[in-house]
Amino acid sequence: MDYSFFDFLRLIGSLGVFLYGMKIMSEGLQKFAGDRLRKILTAMTTNRVTGVLTGVLITALIQSSSATTVMVVSFVNAGLLTLTQSIGVIMGANIGTTVTAWLISALGFKIDISSFALPLLAFGIPLLFSSKSSHKSFGEFVFGFSFLFMGLEALKNNAPDLGANPDMLAFVQNYTNMGFASILLFLLIGTILTMVVQASSATMALTLIMCANGWIDFHLGAALVLGENIGTTITANLAALTANTQARRAALAHLTFNVFGVFWVLVVFYPFTNGISWFVTNVMHVTNRAVALPFMLSAFHTAFNVSNTFIMIWFVNVIEKTVCSIIKGKKEEEEEYRLRYISSGMLSTSELSILQAHKEITLFAERTNRMLGMVKELLYQKDVNAFLKTYSRVEKYENISDSMEIEIANYLTCVAEGRLSSESKEEIRVMLRAVSEIESIGDACNNMSRSIKRRNEFKSVFTDELNHNVDHMLTLVEKALERMIFILKKSSIEPNDINPSYNLENEINNYRNELKNKNIEDINDKKYQYQDGVYYMDIISEAEKLGDYVLNVVQAIIEKKI
Repeated sequence: MDYSFFDFLRLIGSLGVFLYGMKIMSEGLQKFAGDRLRKILTAMTTNRVTGVLTGVLITALIQSSSATTVMVVSFVNAGLLTLTQSIGVIMGANIGTTVTAWLISALGFKIDISSFALPLLAFGIPLLFSSKSSHKSFGEFVFGFSFLFMGLEALKNNAPDLGANPDMLAFVQNYTNMGFASILLFLLIGTILTMVVQASSATMALTLIMCANGWIDFHLGAALVLGENIGTTITANLAALTANTQARRAALAHLTFNVFGVFWVLVVFYPFTNGISWFVTNVMHVTNRAVALPFMLSAFHTAFNVSNTFIMIWFVNVIEKTVCSIIKGKKEEEEEYRLRYISSGMLSTSELSILQAHKEITLFAERTNRMLGMVKELLYQKDVNAFLKTYSRVEKYENISDSMEIEIANYLTCVAEGRLSSESKEEIRVMLRAVSEIESIGDACNNMSRSIKRRNEFKSVFTDELNHNVDHMLTLVEKALERMIFILKKSSIEPNDINPSYNLENEINNYRNELKNKNIEDINDKKYQYQDGVYYMDIISEAEKLGDYVLNVVQAIIEKKI
Protein backbone atom coordinates (compact mmCIF):
# COMPACT_ATOMS: atom_id res chain seq x y z
CA MET A 1 0.00 0.00 0.00
CA ASP A 2 1.35 3.42 -1.04
CA TYR A 3 1.58 5.71 2.00
CA SER A 4 3.67 8.83 1.38
CA PHE A 5 5.22 11.39 3.70
CA PHE A 6 2.52 13.84 2.62
CA ASP A 7 -0.10 11.33 3.80
CA PHE A 8 1.71 11.20 7.12
CA LEU A 9 1.57 15.01 7.39
CA ARG A 10 -2.17 14.83 6.71
CA LEU A 11 -2.42 12.38 9.60
CA ILE A 12 -0.59 14.80 11.92
CA GLY A 13 -2.80 17.67 10.72
CA SER A 14 -5.88 15.58 11.48
CA LEU A 15 -4.56 15.07 14.98
CA GLY A 16 -4.20 18.86 15.26
CA VAL A 17 -7.85 19.39 14.27
CA PHE A 18 -8.91 16.78 16.81
CA LEU A 19 -6.91 18.33 19.67
CA TYR A 20 -8.06 21.86 18.78
CA GLY A 21 -11.68 20.67 18.79
CA MET A 22 -11.12 19.12 22.19
CA LYS A 23 -9.66 22.37 23.53
CA ILE A 24 -12.35 24.79 22.37
CA MET A 25 -15.13 22.32 23.20
CA SER A 26 -13.85 22.15 26.77
CA GLU A 27 -13.52 25.93 27.01
CA GLY A 28 -16.97 26.48 25.51
CA LEU A 29 -18.47 24.03 28.00
CA GLN A 30 -16.83 25.73 30.92
CA LYS A 31 -18.10 29.17 29.91
CA PHE A 32 -21.60 28.19 28.77
CA ALA A 33 -22.72 25.02 30.50
CA GLY A 34 -21.58 25.99 33.96
CA ASP A 35 -24.13 25.26 36.61
CA ARG A 36 -26.88 23.80 34.40
CA LEU A 37 -24.98 20.99 32.70
CA ARG A 38 -22.99 20.29 35.85
CA LYS A 39 -26.23 19.77 37.78
CA ILE A 40 -27.60 17.46 35.07
CA LEU A 41 -24.42 15.41 34.92
CA THR A 42 -24.20 15.30 38.71
CA ALA A 43 -27.78 14.05 38.88
CA MET A 44 -27.02 11.40 36.23
CA THR A 45 -23.88 10.22 38.05
CA THR A 46 -24.99 10.34 41.68
CA ASN A 47 -23.56 6.86 42.25
CA ARG A 48 -21.52 4.24 40.45
CA VAL A 49 -24.48 2.42 38.92
CA THR A 50 -26.11 5.53 37.43
CA GLY A 51 -22.69 6.62 36.15
CA VAL A 52 -22.28 3.31 34.33
CA LEU A 53 -25.82 3.53 32.92
CA THR A 54 -25.09 7.07 31.71
CA GLY A 55 -22.02 5.81 29.84
CA VAL A 56 -23.97 2.93 28.32
CA LEU A 57 -26.77 5.22 27.13
CA ILE A 58 -24.53 7.92 25.62
CA THR A 59 -22.30 5.40 23.83
CA ALA A 60 -25.24 3.39 22.52
CA LEU A 61 -26.74 6.59 21.10
CA ILE A 62 -23.65 8.05 19.42
CA GLN A 63 -22.17 4.63 18.56
CA SER A 64 -18.64 5.48 19.62
CA SER A 65 -16.95 4.70 22.91
CA SER A 66 -14.01 6.81 21.78
CA ALA A 67 -16.29 9.85 21.39
CA THR A 68 -17.87 9.19 24.79
CA THR A 69 -14.54 8.89 26.59
CA VAL A 70 -13.26 12.00 24.82
CA MET A 71 -16.36 13.88 26.00
CA VAL A 72 -15.87 12.57 29.53
CA VAL A 73 -12.26 13.79 29.50
CA SER A 74 -13.44 17.22 28.30
CA PHE A 75 -16.12 17.29 31.05
CA VAL A 76 -13.50 16.48 33.68
CA ASN A 77 -11.19 19.11 32.17
CA ALA A 78 -14.01 21.68 32.41
CA GLY A 79 -14.80 20.65 35.98
CA LEU A 80 -18.25 19.28 35.11
CA LEU A 81 -17.46 15.78 36.36
CA THR A 82 -15.24 14.53 39.17
CA LEU A 83 -12.66 11.83 38.53
CA THR A 84 -14.78 9.28 40.45
CA GLN A 85 -17.87 10.04 38.36
CA SER A 86 -15.91 9.88 35.11
CA ILE A 87 -14.65 6.36 35.89
CA GLY A 88 -18.23 5.09 36.14
CA VAL A 89 -19.21 6.72 32.85
CA ILE A 90 -16.13 5.25 31.13
CA MET A 91 -17.06 1.77 32.39
CA GLY A 92 -20.51 2.22 30.90
CA ALA A 93 -19.00 3.42 27.61
CA ASN A 94 -17.18 0.10 27.29
CA ILE A 95 -20.50 -1.73 27.52
CA GLY A 96 -22.27 0.72 25.21
CA THR A 97 -19.70 0.21 22.46
CA THR A 98 -20.68 -3.47 22.23
CA VAL A 99 -23.93 -2.32 20.61
CA THR A 100 -21.80 -1.29 17.62
CA ALA A 101 -20.31 -4.76 17.42
CA TRP A 102 -23.79 -6.32 17.34
CA LEU A 103 -24.87 -3.90 14.62
CA ILE A 104 -21.81 -4.75 12.56
CA SER A 105 -22.49 -8.45 13.05
CA ALA A 106 -26.20 -8.28 12.29
CA LEU A 107 -26.51 -5.38 9.86
CA GLY A 108 -23.03 -4.20 8.95
CA PHE A 109 -24.25 -0.68 9.80
CA LYS A 110 -22.63 2.12 11.78
CA ILE A 111 -23.93 5.63 12.34
CA ASP A 112 -21.44 8.19 11.03
CA ILE A 113 -21.79 11.09 13.43
CA SER A 114 -19.00 13.00 11.66
CA SER A 115 -21.39 13.59 8.72
CA PHE A 116 -23.29 15.99 10.98
CA ALA A 117 -20.15 18.03 11.80
CA LEU A 118 -20.33 20.52 8.92
CA PRO A 119 -24.10 21.15 9.24
CA LEU A 120 -23.48 21.80 12.95
CA LEU A 121 -20.96 24.49 12.01
CA ALA A 122 -23.69 26.23 9.99
CA PHE A 123 -25.75 26.54 13.18
CA GLY A 124 -22.69 27.55 15.20
CA ILE A 125 -21.58 30.50 13.04
CA PRO A 126 -24.41 32.90 14.02
CA LEU A 127 -23.91 31.95 17.68
CA LEU A 128 -20.17 32.54 17.45
CA PHE A 129 -20.70 36.15 16.33
CA SER A 130 -23.51 36.82 18.79
CA SER A 131 -23.09 39.77 21.15
CA LYS A 132 -24.58 37.74 24.02
CA SER A 133 -21.82 35.92 25.87
CA SER A 134 -23.85 32.77 26.60
CA HIS A 135 -24.72 32.39 22.89
CA LYS A 136 -21.11 32.96 21.90
CA SER A 137 -19.89 30.36 24.42
CA PHE A 138 -22.41 27.84 23.10
CA GLY A 139 -21.21 28.61 19.58
CA GLU A 140 -17.66 27.80 20.68
CA PHE A 141 -18.90 24.53 22.12
CA VAL A 142 -20.66 23.66 18.82
CA PHE A 143 -17.50 24.48 16.85
CA GLY A 144 -15.37 22.40 19.21
CA PHE A 145 -17.82 19.50 19.02
CA SER A 146 -17.76 19.63 15.20
CA PHE A 147 -13.97 19.91 14.96
CA LEU A 148 -13.66 17.02 17.42
CA PHE A 149 -15.62 14.65 15.17
CA MET A 150 -14.08 16.01 11.98
CA GLY A 151 -10.69 15.37 13.54
CA LEU A 152 -11.66 11.81 14.51
CA GLU A 153 -12.96 11.15 10.99
CA ALA A 154 -9.87 12.70 9.40
CA LEU A 155 -7.64 10.55 11.61
CA LYS A 156 -9.38 7.43 10.35
CA ASN A 157 -9.37 8.59 6.71
CA ASN A 158 -5.70 9.58 6.69
CA ALA A 159 -4.41 6.56 8.59
CA PRO A 160 -3.05 3.65 6.54
CA ASP A 161 -6.19 2.01 5.12
CA LEU A 162 -5.66 -1.46 6.52
CA GLY A 163 -9.37 -2.26 6.48
CA ALA A 164 -9.58 -1.88 2.72
CA ASN A 165 -6.45 -3.97 2.23
CA PRO A 166 -7.02 -7.09 4.34
CA ASP A 167 -4.68 -9.11 2.11
CA MET A 168 -1.80 -7.20 3.70
CA LEU A 169 -2.52 -9.12 6.87
CA ALA A 170 -2.77 -12.57 5.29
CA PHE A 171 0.71 -13.28 6.66
CA VAL A 172 -0.80 -13.69 10.14
CA GLN A 173 -1.76 -17.24 9.20
CA ASN A 174 1.90 -18.11 9.77
CA TYR A 175 1.52 -17.29 13.48
CA THR A 176 -1.70 -19.08 14.38
CA ASN A 177 -0.23 -22.33 15.66
CA MET A 178 1.97 -21.17 18.53
CA GLY A 179 -0.47 -21.95 21.35
CA PHE A 180 -0.98 -19.25 23.96
CA ALA A 181 1.85 -17.23 22.40
CA SER A 182 -0.44 -16.70 19.40
CA ILE A 183 -3.12 -15.34 21.73
CA LEU A 184 -0.66 -12.77 23.14
CA LEU A 185 0.60 -11.88 19.66
CA PHE A 186 -2.89 -11.23 18.32
CA LEU A 187 -3.75 -9.22 21.41
CA LEU A 188 -0.78 -6.99 20.54
CA ILE A 189 -1.87 -6.80 16.88
CA GLY A 190 -5.40 -5.79 17.94
CA THR A 191 -3.99 -3.07 20.20
CA ILE A 192 -1.77 -1.61 17.48
CA LEU A 193 -4.47 -1.77 14.79
CA THR A 194 -6.97 0.08 16.96
CA MET A 195 -4.40 2.71 17.87
CA VAL A 196 -3.74 3.26 14.16
CA VAL A 197 -7.34 3.41 12.88
CA GLN A 198 -8.64 5.24 15.99
CA ALA A 199 -11.85 3.21 16.19
CA SER A 200 -12.41 -0.14 17.88
CA SER A 201 -15.49 -0.77 15.74
CA ALA A 202 -13.37 -0.44 12.58
CA THR A 203 -10.93 -2.96 13.99
CA MET A 204 -13.86 -5.20 14.89
CA ALA A 205 -14.94 -5.12 11.24
CA LEU A 206 -11.40 -6.08 10.21
CA THR A 207 -11.44 -8.92 12.77
CA LEU A 208 -14.68 -10.23 11.27
CA ILE A 209 -13.07 -10.16 7.80
CA MET A 210 -10.08 -12.15 9.03
CA CYS A 211 -12.33 -14.73 10.69
CA ALA A 212 -14.64 -14.94 7.68
CA ASN A 213 -11.65 -15.56 5.37
CA GLY A 214 -10.54 -18.39 7.61
CA TRP A 215 -7.20 -16.79 8.50
CA ILE A 216 -7.83 -17.07 12.22
CA ASP A 217 -10.19 -18.99 14.48
CA PHE A 218 -12.56 -17.68 17.15
CA HIS A 219 -9.94 -17.77 19.92
CA LEU A 220 -7.52 -15.55 17.98
CA GLY A 221 -10.42 -13.27 16.98
CA ALA A 222 -11.26 -12.93 20.67
CA ALA A 223 -7.62 -12.03 21.36
CA LEU A 224 -7.89 -9.28 18.73
CA VAL A 225 -11.02 -7.99 20.47
CA LEU A 226 -9.13 -7.83 23.78
CA GLY A 227 -6.39 -5.84 22.06
CA GLU A 228 -9.00 -3.49 20.62
CA ASN A 229 -10.20 -2.69 24.13
CA ILE A 230 -6.69 -1.53 25.05
CA GLY A 231 -6.06 0.27 21.74
CA THR A 232 -9.27 2.28 21.90
CA THR A 233 -8.04 4.02 25.06
CA ILE A 234 -5.46 5.91 22.96
CA THR A 235 -8.18 8.32 21.77
CA ALA A 236 -9.03 9.54 25.27
CA ASN A 237 -5.35 9.76 26.17
CA LEU A 238 -4.71 11.87 23.07
CA ALA A 239 -7.60 14.11 24.09
CA ALA A 240 -6.06 14.48 27.54
CA LEU A 241 -2.69 15.66 26.23
CA THR A 242 -3.78 19.31 26.40
CA ALA A 243 -6.02 18.85 29.45
CA ASN A 244 -5.45 19.31 33.17
CA THR A 245 -4.28 16.70 35.67
CA GLN A 246 -7.75 15.40 36.52
CA ALA A 247 -8.60 14.88 32.84
CA ARG A 248 -5.34 12.98 32.25
CA ARG A 249 -6.18 10.84 35.26
CA ALA A 250 -9.62 10.08 33.77
CA ALA A 251 -7.97 8.96 30.53
CA LEU A 252 -5.48 6.81 32.45
CA ALA A 253 -8.38 5.31 34.44
CA HIS A 254 -9.86 4.17 31.12
CA LEU A 255 -6.58 2.46 30.23
CA THR A 256 -6.19 0.93 33.71
CA PHE A 257 -9.74 -0.44 33.65
CA ASN A 258 -9.29 -2.10 30.25
CA VAL A 259 -5.79 -3.44 30.92
CA PHE A 260 -6.93 -5.07 34.17
CA GLY A 261 -9.92 -6.59 32.36
CA VAL A 262 -7.69 -8.05 29.65
CA PHE A 263 -5.35 -9.46 32.32
CA TRP A 264 -7.98 -11.45 34.21
CA VAL A 265 -9.66 -12.69 31.01
CA LEU A 266 -6.30 -13.99 29.78
CA VAL A 267 -6.04 -16.03 33.01
CA VAL A 268 -9.35 -17.80 32.23
CA PHE A 269 -9.15 -17.32 28.46
CA TYR A 270 -10.02 -20.79 27.15
CA PRO A 271 -12.87 -21.53 29.60
CA PHE A 272 -14.29 -18.04 28.95
CA THR A 273 -14.18 -18.29 25.15
CA ASN A 274 -15.45 -21.89 25.16
CA GLY A 275 -18.38 -20.76 27.29
CA ILE A 276 -19.22 -18.03 24.75
CA SER A 277 -18.98 -20.54 21.91
CA TRP A 278 -21.33 -22.91 23.73
CA PHE A 279 -23.80 -20.07 24.42
CA VAL A 280 -24.02 -18.99 20.77
CA THR A 281 -24.30 -22.54 19.48
CA ASN A 282 -26.68 -24.04 22.06
CA VAL A 283 -28.64 -21.07 23.43
CA MET A 284 -28.81 -18.78 20.40
CA HIS A 285 -28.95 -21.83 18.11
CA VAL A 286 -26.57 -20.31 15.56
CA THR A 287 -24.81 -23.30 13.98
CA ASN A 288 -23.68 -22.00 10.59
CA ARG A 289 -19.95 -21.23 11.00
CA ALA A 290 -19.94 -18.13 8.78
CA VAL A 291 -22.85 -16.66 10.75
CA ALA A 292 -21.81 -17.97 14.17
CA LEU A 293 -18.31 -16.44 14.21
CA PRO A 294 -19.48 -12.79 14.10
CA PHE A 295 -22.08 -13.51 16.79
CA MET A 296 -19.46 -15.29 18.93
CA LEU A 297 -17.13 -12.31 18.70
CA SER A 298 -19.95 -9.87 19.51
CA ALA A 299 -21.07 -12.03 22.44
CA PHE A 300 -17.48 -12.25 23.65
CA HIS A 301 -17.09 -8.47 23.41
CA THR A 302 -20.29 -7.90 25.39
CA ALA A 303 -19.58 -10.58 28.01
CA PHE A 304 -16.05 -9.28 28.54
CA ASN A 305 -17.10 -5.66 29.10
CA VAL A 306 -20.14 -6.48 31.25
CA SER A 307 -18.13 -8.88 33.42
CA ASN A 308 -15.24 -6.45 33.73
CA THR A 309 -17.57 -3.61 34.73
CA PHE A 310 -19.36 -5.81 37.27
CA ILE A 311 -16.01 -6.65 38.88
CA MET A 312 -14.35 -3.24 38.67
CA ILE A 313 -17.35 -1.18 39.78
CA TRP A 314 -16.50 -2.20 43.34
CA PHE A 315 -12.94 -0.90 42.95
CA VAL A 316 -13.59 2.62 41.63
CA ASN A 317 -11.82 4.14 44.64
CA VAL A 318 -8.82 1.84 44.10
CA ILE A 319 -8.61 2.90 40.44
CA GLU A 320 -8.83 6.54 41.47
CA LYS A 321 -6.03 6.18 44.03
CA THR A 322 -3.91 4.30 41.49
CA VAL A 323 -4.15 6.92 38.74
CA CYS A 324 -3.64 9.73 41.26
CA SER A 325 -0.44 8.09 42.47
CA ILE A 326 0.81 7.66 38.88
CA ILE A 327 -0.11 11.18 37.71
CA LYS A 328 0.89 13.58 40.45
CA GLY A 329 -1.06 16.82 40.68
CA LYS A 330 0.83 20.01 39.95
CA LYS A 331 0.93 22.64 42.65
CA GLU A 332 -1.05 25.08 40.54
CA GLU A 333 -3.78 22.50 40.06
CA GLU A 334 -4.49 21.97 43.74
CA GLU A 335 -7.51 24.17 43.23
CA GLU A 336 -10.61 22.16 42.33
CA TYR A 337 -13.53 23.65 40.48
CA ARG A 338 -15.96 21.57 42.46
CA LEU A 339 -16.71 21.85 46.16
CA ARG A 340 -14.89 19.48 48.50
CA TYR A 341 -17.19 19.08 51.50
CA ILE A 342 -20.70 19.58 50.12
CA SER A 343 -22.43 18.13 47.08
CA SER A 344 -25.77 18.43 45.32
CA GLY A 345 -27.27 15.75 47.56
CA MET A 346 -28.46 16.87 50.98
CA LEU A 347 -27.12 15.22 54.13
CA SER A 348 -29.28 13.32 56.59
CA THR A 349 -30.21 16.44 58.57
CA SER A 350 -30.06 20.13 57.78
CA GLU A 351 -28.19 20.76 61.04
CA LEU A 352 -25.34 18.49 59.92
CA SER A 353 -25.35 20.17 56.51
CA ILE A 354 -24.48 23.48 58.20
CA LEU A 355 -21.31 21.90 59.56
CA GLN A 356 -20.29 20.78 56.07
CA ALA A 357 -21.00 24.25 54.67
CA HIS A 358 -18.82 25.83 57.37
CA LYS A 359 -15.90 23.58 56.33
CA GLU A 360 -16.41 24.66 52.72
CA ILE A 361 -16.43 28.36 53.69
CA THR A 362 -13.16 27.90 55.60
CA LEU A 363 -11.64 26.25 52.52
CA PHE A 364 -12.98 29.15 50.43
CA ALA A 365 -11.17 31.62 52.73
CA GLU A 366 -7.91 29.65 52.47
CA ARG A 367 -8.11 29.82 48.68
CA THR A 368 -8.41 33.61 48.76
CA ASN A 369 -5.34 33.67 51.00
CA ARG A 370 -3.46 31.73 48.31
CA MET A 371 -4.64 34.34 45.79
CA LEU A 372 -3.03 37.09 47.88
CA GLY A 373 0.21 35.10 47.92
CA MET A 374 0.13 35.01 44.11
CA VAL A 375 -0.38 38.78 43.98
CA LYS A 376 2.79 39.23 46.08
CA GLU A 377 4.64 36.97 43.61
CA LEU A 378 3.53 39.14 40.69
CA LEU A 379 4.98 42.35 42.18
CA TYR A 380 8.60 41.43 41.50
CA GLN A 381 8.27 38.83 38.75
CA LYS A 382 10.49 39.90 35.83
CA ASP A 383 10.15 36.83 33.60
CA VAL A 384 7.23 37.46 31.23
CA ASN A 385 6.20 33.80 30.87
CA ALA A 386 6.34 33.17 34.61
CA PHE A 387 4.35 36.38 35.22
CA LEU A 388 1.61 35.39 32.75
CA LYS A 389 1.45 31.89 34.24
CA THR A 390 0.90 33.26 37.76
CA TYR A 391 -1.50 35.91 36.47
CA SER A 392 -3.56 33.17 34.76
CA ARG A 393 -3.68 31.29 38.05
CA VAL A 394 -5.08 34.38 39.78
CA GLU A 395 -7.77 34.63 37.09
CA LYS A 396 -8.54 30.93 37.47
CA TYR A 397 -8.89 31.35 41.24
CA GLU A 398 -11.22 34.28 40.62
CA ASN A 399 -13.48 32.10 38.44
CA ILE A 400 -13.40 29.38 41.09
CA SER A 401 -14.25 32.01 43.72
CA ASP A 402 -17.32 33.15 41.78
CA SER A 403 -18.52 29.57 41.33
CA MET A 404 -17.93 28.69 44.99
CA GLU A 405 -19.94 31.69 46.16
CA ILE A 406 -22.93 30.66 44.02
CA GLU A 407 -22.76 26.96 44.89
CA ILE A 408 -22.33 27.48 48.64
CA ALA A 409 -25.13 30.08 48.66
CA ASN A 410 -27.45 27.74 46.72
CA TYR A 411 -26.61 24.92 49.11
CA LEU A 412 -27.30 27.05 52.18
CA THR A 413 -30.59 28.19 50.65
CA CYS A 414 -31.63 24.55 50.25
CA VAL A 415 -30.57 23.81 53.83
CA ALA A 416 -32.64 26.77 55.06
CA GLU A 417 -35.75 25.14 53.57
CA GLY A 418 -35.39 22.24 56.01
CA ARG A 419 -36.50 22.04 59.63
CA LEU A 420 -34.05 24.29 61.49
CA SER A 421 -33.78 25.86 64.91
CA SER A 422 -33.86 29.66 65.11
CA GLU A 423 -30.14 29.60 65.95
CA SER A 424 -29.37 27.61 62.81
CA LYS A 425 -31.41 29.97 60.66
CA GLU A 426 -29.42 32.89 62.01
CA GLU A 427 -26.22 30.95 61.40
CA ILE A 428 -27.15 30.44 57.76
CA ARG A 429 -27.86 34.18 57.37
CA VAL A 430 -24.40 34.99 58.75
CA MET A 431 -22.74 32.34 56.56
CA LEU A 432 -24.36 33.79 53.45
CA ARG A 433 -22.97 37.21 54.38
CA ALA A 434 -19.52 35.71 54.98
CA VAL A 435 -19.54 33.94 51.62
CA SER A 436 -20.35 37.19 49.83
CA GLU A 437 -17.55 39.06 51.61
CA ILE A 438 -14.99 36.29 50.95
CA GLU A 439 -15.85 36.42 47.24
CA SER A 440 -15.19 40.17 47.39
CA ILE A 441 -11.74 39.39 48.82
CA GLY A 442 -11.08 37.31 45.71
CA ASP A 443 -12.24 40.22 43.54
CA ALA A 444 -9.84 42.57 45.34
CA CYS A 445 -6.91 40.19 44.76
CA ASN A 446 -7.82 39.94 41.09
CA ASN A 447 -8.04 43.74 40.80
CA MET A 448 -4.57 44.14 42.35
CA SER A 449 -3.11 41.63 39.88
CA ARG A 450 -4.67 43.61 37.01
CA SER A 451 -3.11 46.84 38.31
CA ILE A 452 0.30 45.13 38.44
CA LYS A 453 -0.20 43.83 34.88
CA ARG A 454 -1.12 47.31 33.62
CA ARG A 455 1.93 48.72 35.40
CA ASN A 456 4.17 46.25 33.57
CA GLU A 457 2.49 46.79 30.18
CA PHE A 458 3.11 50.55 30.37
CA LYS A 459 6.71 50.01 31.50
CA SER A 460 6.06 51.79 34.78
CA VAL A 461 8.70 51.19 37.46
CA PHE A 462 8.19 51.66 41.20
CA THR A 463 10.93 53.19 43.32
CA ASP A 464 12.36 51.19 46.21
CA GLU A 465 10.28 53.28 48.60
CA LEU A 466 7.04 52.51 46.72
CA ASN A 467 7.87 48.79 46.64
CA HIS A 468 8.56 48.88 50.38
CA ASN A 469 5.22 50.61 51.05
CA VAL A 470 3.27 48.09 48.94
CA ASP A 471 5.05 45.20 50.69
CA HIS A 472 4.16 46.58 54.11
CA MET A 473 0.51 47.13 53.14
CA LEU A 474 0.17 43.60 51.75
CA THR A 475 1.82 42.21 54.90
CA LEU A 476 -0.78 43.97 57.05
CA VAL A 477 -3.60 42.67 54.85
CA GLU A 478 -2.16 39.16 54.93
CA LYS A 479 -2.08 39.25 58.75
CA ALA A 480 -5.73 40.33 58.79
CA LEU A 481 -6.68 37.54 56.36
CA GLU A 482 -4.83 34.91 58.37
CA ARG A 483 -6.57 36.17 61.51
CA MET A 484 -9.91 35.78 59.74
CA ILE A 485 -9.10 32.16 58.82
CA PHE A 486 -8.06 31.51 62.43
CA ILE A 487 -11.44 32.83 63.63
CA LEU A 488 -13.26 30.63 61.07
CA LYS A 489 -11.46 27.53 62.33
CA LYS A 490 -11.82 28.35 66.04
CA SER A 491 -14.46 26.27 67.78
CA SER A 492 -15.14 28.64 70.69
CA ILE A 493 -15.16 32.42 70.24
CA GLU A 494 -14.67 35.06 72.93
CA PRO A 495 -15.93 38.67 72.58
CA ASN A 496 -12.41 40.08 72.74
CA ASP A 497 -11.27 37.87 69.82
CA ILE A 498 -12.35 40.65 67.48
CA ASN A 499 -9.92 43.18 68.97
CA PRO A 500 -6.83 42.10 66.97
CA SER A 501 -8.88 42.39 63.77
CA TYR A 502 -10.05 45.88 64.69
CA ASN A 503 -6.47 46.91 65.45
CA LEU A 504 -5.22 45.58 62.11
CA GLU A 505 -8.07 47.31 60.25
CA ASN A 506 -7.27 50.64 61.91
CA GLU A 507 -3.59 50.21 61.07
CA ILE A 508 -4.45 49.46 57.44
CA ASN A 509 -6.74 52.49 57.15
CA ASN A 510 -4.22 54.85 58.77
CA TYR A 511 -1.41 53.55 56.58
CA ARG A 512 -3.53 53.99 53.44
CA ASN A 513 -4.32 57.61 54.40
CA GLU A 514 -0.66 58.30 55.13
CA LEU A 515 0.47 56.88 51.77
CA LYS A 516 -2.28 58.73 49.92
CA ASN A 517 -1.14 62.11 51.25
CA LYS A 518 2.54 61.33 50.72
CA ASN A 519 1.85 60.20 47.13
CA ILE A 520 0.58 63.68 46.22
CA GLU A 521 3.66 65.30 47.75
CA ASP A 522 6.08 62.93 46.02
CA ILE A 523 4.48 63.51 42.60
CA ASN A 524 4.73 67.28 43.12
CA ASP A 525 8.38 66.83 44.08
CA LYS A 526 8.85 64.76 40.86
CA LYS A 527 10.18 61.73 42.74
CA TYR A 528 8.31 59.58 40.19
CA GLN A 529 5.87 59.99 37.30
CA TYR A 530 2.18 60.72 37.85
CA GLN A 531 1.23 57.46 36.05
CA ASP A 532 3.48 55.51 38.44
CA GLY A 533 1.53 57.03 41.31
CA VAL A 534 -1.79 55.98 39.75
CA TYR A 535 -0.83 52.30 39.58
CA TYR A 536 0.73 52.52 43.05
CA MET A 537 -2.39 53.98 44.68
CA ASP A 538 -4.65 51.53 42.79
CA ILE A 539 -2.85 48.66 44.52
CA ILE A 540 -2.86 50.40 47.93
CA SER A 541 -6.58 51.31 47.70
CA GLU A 542 -7.57 47.80 46.63
CA ALA A 543 -5.58 46.33 49.51
CA GLU A 544 -7.42 48.63 51.93
CA LYS A 545 -10.77 47.49 50.52
CA LEU A 546 -9.64 43.89 51.01
CA GLY A 547 -9.03 44.70 54.68
CA ASP A 548 -12.61 46.00 54.97
CA TYR A 549 -14.02 42.75 53.51
CA VAL A 550 -11.91 40.73 55.96
CA LEU A 551 -13.22 42.69 58.94
CA ASN A 552 -16.81 42.23 57.71
CA VAL A 553 -16.34 38.44 57.77
CA VAL A 554 -14.80 38.51 61.24
CA GLN A 555 -17.60 40.70 62.57
CA ALA A 556 -20.24 38.38 61.13
CA ILE A 557 -18.64 35.23 62.55
CA ILE A 558 -17.96 36.64 66.03
CA GLU A 559 -21.41 38.23 66.31
CA LYS A 560 -22.90 34.84 65.48
CA LYS A 561 -20.84 32.79 67.95
CA ILE A 562 -20.97 35.01 71.05
